Amino acid sequence: MPAGSQPATPRVDTSAVEVRERRAATARRYQPEHVQLLLVAQAPPDADDRYFYFPGVAQHDWLFWAVVRALLPGAGLTRDHKPALLEQLRDRGVFLIDLKPDPIVNSRASLLELRPHVPALLDRIAELQPERIILIKIDVYDAAYPALAAGGLPVSKVRVPFPSHGQQEKFRVAFGRALAGG
Repeated sequence: MPAGSQPATPRVDTSAVEVRERRAATARRYQPEHVQLLLVAQAPPDADDRYFYFPGVAQHDWLFWAVVRALLPGAGLTRDHKPALLEQLRDRGVFLIDLKPDPIVNSRASLLELRPHVPALLDRIAELQPERIILIKIDVYDAAYPALAAGGLPVSKVRVPFPSHGQQEKFRVAFGRALAGG
């Protein structure tokens, strides 16, 4: 390094930090006092305007609607009702978190991206003290289940696929089995 020059400071993507903080703040609004059912998903979507807890998601809100269909049958399934549905999930003790706090960079290597986040997931689970845990998406299960089970946590043994790309029926069946205690 030339004399008088400063070492390079890592660049922080402030927009990514802002989006992460906005997602966290929105999720906190719907966090139950006592978490009965903790859903652990993979990661937030890479689109800044989409997230499980954002009320105005116009498209690709597959996980939210699949969870609502399973847990709140007969509920009004329109976008206009999403805030009320989120409140109903909260009131039933349901809370969703992501294993990785930021979007997946390389979907073909998602396990490599997810595994380093498992220790932090264990810490978050310890804080939330859920009665039950369901892991959503096969790579989430593969990355996290061994550590959660080894830690004696109340995690379902059922591998639940993500409810998109033709997996909706498989999600419905697997999620139902997980809810039933599988």
